[in-house]
This record gives sequence, C-alpha cells and structure tokens, in this order.
Amino acid sequence: MKQIVRLLFAAGILILLNTTAKAQLVNPPVLPNFQALIKTGKIQLDFISGFRGVSSIGVQRSLDSVLNFNTIGYIADANAMRATYVDNKPLPGKNFYRLLITFTSGRFMYTKTFMALEDSTINANTKLSASDIREMTSKNPPGEKKDKEVVIPWKPSNYVYTTADGNINIKLPEAPKKKYSVKFFEANGAPLFEIDQVMEPFLIIEKAIFLHAGWFNFEIHEEGKVLEKWNFYIPLNYKS
Repeated sequence: MKQIVRLLFAAGILILLNTTAKAQLVNPPVLPNFQALIKTGKIQLDFISGFRGVSSIGVQRSLDSVLNFNTIGYIADANAMRATYVDNKPLPGKNFYRLLITFTSGRFMYTKTFMALEDSTINANTKLSASDIREMTSKNPPGEKKDKEVVIPWKPSNYVYTTADGNINIKLPEAPKKKYSVKFFEANGAPLFEIDQVMEPFLIIEKAIFLHAGWFNFEIHEEGKVLEKWNFYIPLNYKS
C-alpha cells in the first residue's frame, strides 16, 4: 500500500511539473522581467505582476539601452496581474524598453531593460516579391483606391526591402566599417525621414512609422555617394 501511495505521489508531482512548464511557455514573464515582441507594425510588451499597492507603471523606451530613456505611456491598470502595452510608433532601429514602477508609498523601481525581439509566430524572414505584391493589391476592398500595378521586371532591393510581416529591413553588412545613410520618401517624392548613419549591419524599421500602406522610395548613400535609389511596398495586411 505504501508503495502505491509513493507511486501516486510521484505521478502527481510529475503532472504538476509538466503543467507548470506548459504554463510558463504560454504565459509572459513575471516582473521585473517582461517580453517585448515585434508584431506587425508595432511592438507589444507583456508581463505578469505580483506587485500590489502600485500607483503607476510607466513604459520607457530607448535606442541605445543605456541612456536617453523616455516615458512613452503608462499601463492602463497598474494593479492588474497580467498586462499588455502596445507601442504603435516604434523608432527606426533597435528598440529597448524598461518599466518604471511607482508604488503608493512613494517608492519606485526600474525593471531590467529588454530589447524588442521578432515575434516567432510571424514569418518575418520572407522578402516580398512582385507576385506577392500583385496578390495583395488585387485583394483591396471594393471602392478602395488601388496602388499602381507591379510590372514583371520589378524586383525588391537587396539593401532595403519589405518582409512578410510588413516591416522594412535594412541590410548593409559593411555598416560598421563604412558610413551609410538612408533617406525615405513618399511615392510622389515628398521627404519622410532620414537615418543619418546606419550603425548596424541589419535593422528593422516598423511599418507604423510610415503611417500608411503603399509605395515608398528610398536613397542609400555610401561614403557620401549614391549607392542605390529604388522603392518598396508596404502592404495593408501582412503575409502569414
């Protein structure tokens, strides 16, 4: 009888451990840890909090992970056990986040700093081709203004291109050694913004920065000389 009880007890422990492991895979991290995932044109922060007596939780963002943190918003319910915050206007390049937790007692603390990572559930590595764009634009809702037709010779750039999640990738392997700048324009030539110097060999620019779907132009300058002038398309919906 004692042996049966021991076996049942051991089986119960195994089931509990298995259930706990699965829950950890599904649930976001517990503060002071959190996760920041790059979604389609936005970055989503998720966490579970065990703190009580919290007056506010501010979301702070930086491009360098050390300095220049700015508060971009607050968690809607500071005392919620599970919370989400969506950064709808992330900055070009790598985005780093931390949380400023202020308690009703007046005390406060900062969480660890985390860099936003690509959401593994989204196929973000596939470069959009002319056929992909033709398929997307053909599905525009009735009455919606259609974008210009993509002709067969069009090919995406190897330096600046749209991926399946709708975001823009900048791939310049020599960036740490050479000076590159990238300028972005509307399809009619109106300037949007410029990255004065690309410091990393690979950057992701969130589609939300461009404010709308459609065609955009760009210029890449290498050591002050034009390396490439071309265009790219940001779809209204991403390709899963």
